[in-house]
Amino acid sequence: MKATCRRWFYGLLAGLLVLMGLCAAVVYRVDPCFYYRLGEEGGAFFNERYQAAGMIRSVPADTVLMGTSMAANYRASWIGETFGGTGLRVTIPDGYLSEFDQAMDLLFRTHAPQRVIFGLDLNILVRDESGLTGAVPAYLYNANPLDDVRYLLNKDTLYYSLYTLMTRQEGTEQTLDEGFTWDGGIWWNHMTALDNYERPEIAGETLPPDAYLAAAADNLAVVEQWVTDHPETQFDIFFPPYSILFWDKAARQGTTDAMLSALELAVDTLAPYENVRVYGFLLDEDIVMNLDYYCDYVHHSGEVSRLLLQKLAADQEELTEENIGSTLENWRETVVNYDYEKFWDESFWIAWNASHSDLVGAASA
Repeated sequence: MKATCRRWFYGLLAGLLVLMGLCAAVVYRVDPCFYYRLGEEGGAFFNERYQAAGMIRSVPADTVLMGTSMAANYRASWIGETFGGTGLRVTIPDGYLSEFDQAMDLLFRTHAPQRVIFGLDLNILVRDESGLTGAVPAYLYNANPLDDVRYLLNKDTLYYSLYTLMTRQEGTEQTLDEGFTWDGGIWWNHMTALDNYERPEIAGETLPPDAYLAAAADNLAVVEQWVTDHPETQFDIFFPPYSILFWDKAARQGTTDAMLSALELAVDTLAPYENVRVYGFLLDEDIVMNLDYYCDYVHHSGEVSRLLLQKLAADQEELTEENIGSTLENWRETVVNYDYEKFWDESFWIAWNASHSDLVGAASA
């Protein structure tokens, strides 16, 4: 009886070891998160938080652009063409500063770039870490090789391996340039933007100007640490251009002054560093007031992404300690007095379509 139990136990143990070895072999060979390698033809892109670490490890680049979903529709090739050398785009949708901190730490441990371009979303700037979910798998980002076993023996990565194999079989893999982009299937038009904008009710109270400053200061401290730890790297910090509908929302929720105060704090904090430049694309009227660039109240098209890279390279719309006060004063005057109601007036769009008939015709063609 004892011998039988012993044989059963060792047989079970051997079977489990074989299964674990098979799992590890499949994950290692397929490497769905690019932890060990990234194929020349790209791969299957399915989860930014899992795969960003592998992209950072496997793709050395001279210029790295990092940001939330607002940065998703940049192409690495555009970045390289604009700034010279090689480019890489890393996105963490709706990312928190602590998540970007993990990615930035890995970046400088593996392939320190000459330039980092960071999209500092205003929404991300003003929120605290209370909503952080722990979705970033820390074992993919840290410097401890011993916990690689958590990648090799993991039901999630095994599932992702099987998904990657199916993608290869179907021939639907993407290049690094197109991985995680999503602008191709979107109709970038004011009707799309308005349809996807849930206009809030007017709030009864207005937030004080300092309402977001504590959270913003905590987040800016993370960015400051990057800057001071890596003085040899140029940091271009830019505020992505949310559409004017964002400011309609801010006005109706009573957050306009609080948002602008946080923006001013960011410039005052970061602009003095010699290796930092801050760009206020959030205030670019040519972009933010043209809803045909948007699919909702914040997300803009890849066309705008390419335009912003050109503006960055040309040092356009830089915010400094000297101009931030007057710039924000003018912008506040604009957004407070802007005629938002026209967007819900059919006659406005009839007139707009008539004045932009050449563009509408080109888009239809």
